[in-house]
Amino acid sequence: MTRQAYRLIVRGTVQGVGFRPFIYRLASRLGFDGYVRNTGQGVEIYLEKDGDELSEFLRRLRAEAPPLARIEGVDYQAVPPLGRTGFEIDRTGQEKSFVFISPDIATCQECLREINNPRERRYRYPFTNCTNCGPRYTIVRSLPYDRSRTTMSGFKMCPDCQQEYQNPLDRRYHAQPIACPRCGPQLVLLNARNGQRVAGGLEKAVSLIRQGRILAIKGLGGFHLVCEATNLAAVRRLRKIKKRQTKPLALMARDLSTIKKYARVGAGEKRWLTSPFRPIVLLRKKLELLEIAPFIETIGFMLPYTPLHHLLLQKLPLIVATSSNRKDAPIIKDDNQVGVELCDYILTHDREIAMRADDSVIKVVGGKPVFLRRARGFVPFPQPVPTSLQLPVQVLAVGGELKNTISIYKNGYVVTSQFLGDLDDYENSRYFEETLAHLKKLFSFEPEVVVSDLHPNFWSTRLARSLKIPHLQVQHHFAHSLAPLLEHQVPPGGKFLGVSFDGFGYGDDGQAWGGEFLLADYDNYSRLAHLDYLELAGGDAAAREPWRMAVAYLRRAFGPDFPRIKSLKLIPPSRLEAVLKMMDRKINCPWTSSVGRLFDAVSFICGLAPARVEYEAEAPSRLEAAAAKVPCRQVGYYPFLIMTGQEPYRVDFSPAIRQMVSDLDKKIKPEVLAWKFHLTLVQVILQLARLARKEAGISRVVLTGGVFLNRILTEHTEKTLRKNGFEVLRPVYYSPGDESLSLGQIAYALNRLKSGTGSG
Repeated sequence: MTRQAYRLIVRGTVQGVGFRPFIYRLASRLGFDGYVRNTGQGVEIYLEKDGDELSEFLRRLRAEAPPLARIEGVDYQAVPPLGRTGFEIDRTGQEKSFVFISPDIATCQECLREINNPRERRYRYPFTNCTNCGPRYTIVRSLPYDRSRTTMSGFKMCPDCQQEYQNPLDRRYHAQPIACPRCGPQLVLLNARNGQRVAGGLEKAVSLIRQGRILAIKGLGGFHLVCEATNLAAVRRLRKIKKRQTKPLALMARDLSTIKKYARVGAGEKRWLTSPFRPIVLLRKKLELLEIAPFIETIGFMLPYTPLHHLLLQKLPLIVATSSNRKDAPIIKDDNQVGVELCDYILTHDREIAMRADDSVIKVVGGKPVFLRRARGFVPFPQPVPTSLQLPVQVLAVGGELKNTISIYKNGYVVTSQFLGDLDDYENSRYFEETLAHLKKLFSFEPEVVVSDLHPNFWSTRLARSLKIPHLQVQHHFAHSLAPLLEHQVPPGGKFLGVSFDGFGYGDDGQAWGGEFLLADYDNYSRLAHLDYLELAGGDAAAREPWRMAVAYLRRAFGPDFPRIKSLKLIPPSRLEAVLKMMDRKINCPWTSSVGRLFDAVSFICGLAPARVEYEAEAPSRLEAAAAKVPCRQVGYYPFLIMTGQEPYRVDFSPAIRQMVSDLDKKIKPEVLAWKFHLTLVQVILQLARLARKEAGISRVVLTGGVFLNRILTEHTEKTLRKNGFEVLRPVYYSPGDESLSLGQIAYALNRLKSGTGSG
């Protein structure tokens, strides 16, 4: 029988997930000789055997791969036999890397059983892990993924761990974070006031939390600030520390039954809560927890995702677990950054965090996730690019200014960073630089082209200019609209209607866009329609004070003698007059078409939003919460005008505003006004989609922008458009907000470069 030999390269998330021992077992079962090893391109497999059973090997390779593995592709070729006997796991190759590493993964059931079993040597050990779970992205310094390239490199394995690590049949074979109480990281409890060690460790930490203390607890990607969720005094003190009066706080619950006491958990929510990714999931409230998520309809829960969390929650069924950042700054990852101004005690450990990452946050809409924040558990999963856009070039996309992410393109894939925050904060701009350096090292990435937002004064745009490589710029809402095409593997060719609703994006005319209907393809776009421009009185101040936009809409609807509705009576007359004069004289009043600002205005008109909000989405979130209280059988929407005299068409909400004020005069509940407003926006989208179909033959609609974080709007828009024969695309594994800008920027750059129109 003829000896056959093959060399295979498996690409994807195949390092640090138990892939090599899986190959060892599979090849041995099928009688192959050869070897498997990590390389800079993925996993290399050499197989030889008398006879040819490669097809069976390839079938089982995909069908039986480890649960955390994601195979993106398998390349193979016949090679001359080397005369190997037996199958081995060889040393890792040292060449430059472009492989994908698993995100950090929640503790698996096998490890959980060990830490709860007094007969196991890892009983109650808070750093227990195996190849199926544990830290990955946050501990790796460079690839290929080996212990020496992680923050575990300083922990020398004891003989027992070494034996597990070297045994291909053990589930801890080459589990790089492998550790036990004898040789691994150790917990220490510190007094935040003086830095002195406190006896008692984890048990003492639990006791302190029960006493109402606030602890900073080091997790996978940074510190959480923790207190008991039902201790109102502790929650109020934590809010004071965080300088957060109304912004929701995240909760970590012992188990699903605890969550179900306070929130409604559907099948989709349960699936995500218990998934290996363990995001925070926003759930509809069942029972109010005082001062956790005031004035809104949802509350954010997550389940434990490390052994430390599981052990902590055995005696504390429900805790607040909020990121340990100072206001608007990135999450803290180092002990020396945690001080008495943040907490009373620090529960930390001696395993360094190589790359910080916040908890991911999602809500489930129509059975699919909507990401409010994409970070731990999902980064750095690779996003394949349609074949027709793939190029042998390395592209860096630097995103926008707010809710920033970085995306890099290389070898047919995009890797998008974790959420990096707002770059107008100095610490976040440093976080951006830290993350870019990490991605460059991790993926042997050297950008040849950079793409940024159109806004000339964004920090990210200035950085892109400074790189002295070809620099492309793309309009904000066009980038938003392209991101879902790349995610859903839609190749160039064919136009679509991009419905892009958000707070702000720099427009081609220099105005503040945010209510856009774009006739687009990968090459270009034109503005089919937009919300009619209104004054953004005071510029950025209008985003913080919803009453300013309410005044702009009331003035447009009624003229200068607009009704002084009830909510406006809370505004000092002198401030109101100052803003009216500003608008009359057109001083610091840029024009805006923003749907985000429309939500602000309506929320204030309905008496739901405060005069000044604490966080960007507060007024829209209160409006959504009010609308959610209305039974769905109550239908109807407000009148509006689509002015089609010339392109771009303009959408005038003045008729809706007039009817809302009339409804308020009739003592109709604000909840009903809120519900009808949401349905009005759905109708606006439907009518403009029909216009696009009639005038341009378009049947595909793309929904993007931060406004589509709204569950009611997204769910009803999707249903209505599909019912009317439209194909609907929206982000699923990326945020509809500005976090996805960098992905859309990559799509734009690749298409420009492919068509030969890219320039520096």
